Amino acid sequence: MNETFLRVLILILVFASVLLLVETLVRTVSRSRSEGRAINLRLQMIGRGASRTDTMNKLRRQDFQLAEQVPSFLERPARAFERLLMAAGITMPTSQVLLFMAMGPAALMALIIVVMMALGSPIGPGRLLLLGTFAVAVGLAVPLVVLQSKAQRRRRKMEEQFPVALDVFIRGLRAGHPVAAALDLLTVEMPDPIGSQFGVVVDEVTYGADLRDALFALAERWDLDDMRMFVVSLSVQNETGGNLAEILENLSKVIRDRHTMLMKVRALSSEGRMTAVMLTLLPILAFTALFLLNPGFYLDVADDALFIPGFAVLILLYLTGYFTIRKMVDLKV
Repeated sequence: MNETFLRVLILILVFASVLLLVETLVRTVSRSRSEGRAINLRLQMIGRGASRTDTMNKLRRQDFQLAEQVPSFLERPARAFERLLMAAGITMPTSQVLLFMAMGPAALMALIIVVMMALGSPIGPGRLLLLGTFAVAVGLAVPLVVLQSKAQRRRRKMEEQFPVALDVFIRGLRAGHPVAAALDLLTVEMPDPIGSQFGVVVDEVTYGADLRDALFALAERWDLDDMRMFVVSLSVQNETGGNLAEILENLSKVIRDRHTMLMKVRALSSEGRMTAVMLTLLPILAFTALFLLNPGFYLDVADDALFIPGFAVLILLYLTGYFTIRKMVDLKV
């Protein structure tokens, strides 16, 4: 009787613990979602006590300072990497991101070498090349793919939000607000990513930058043609005069029509783009999975004299195919 009572009591306590944990998780998720709908990342950072200057520098990645600290032949990849981090919404300093991305492959390779030495397996140049490739594929390629995917989602969301932001801006102008006040409406009414990005523009103007220069810098950071047209419209209206609200309303219609055409092109090219993704990821996934399931498949031939040049040619062919496929599916509308 006592054992039965004890078992029932334990089951009740386990059930209550699980129920309490699930309820806590649901409350946390619902609270975070409600806060995310109410404010954007910039307002969250300011609400946590960060200054406007620090928030502005983190959101705009400090104007690509990494490109100024590397040799000239690495300047373009450095700017592309900074733009990737900014589009992905990463506010961590670039030096820390690079440190973590370098520590992953190094730690993984060191761990594999220690395990092989403990098992008494020989370590030659071919095996070191193979282990280095595996460590880079798992510790570096996977984070880059995740960052690229997140950046593409945010960039696509930015393109979708921009016509809506133009509508809010036009309504602000017609309500009698000046241009700066109408832009400030976007920083509190629009969610991420466009709300935070226009907040950076407002902060730059507050600290003395020209409005057109701040907007053009935003368009360059995100490489958005729609925003460039917006800056040109503001510049032309500022020099020639006219009804800015009507000009921007026509621009909003043009952007929506262009976005509709882009969606049609993406739909028609979806098969080719998915094929490109599969052809890019399949060799890496197959190599990683086979190495994890049956490492001897590669290690048994890694000591052959032809392994190093053959493997190097294989990597070169893969990179050639990757850049060729990427250029083929990079459609401009």
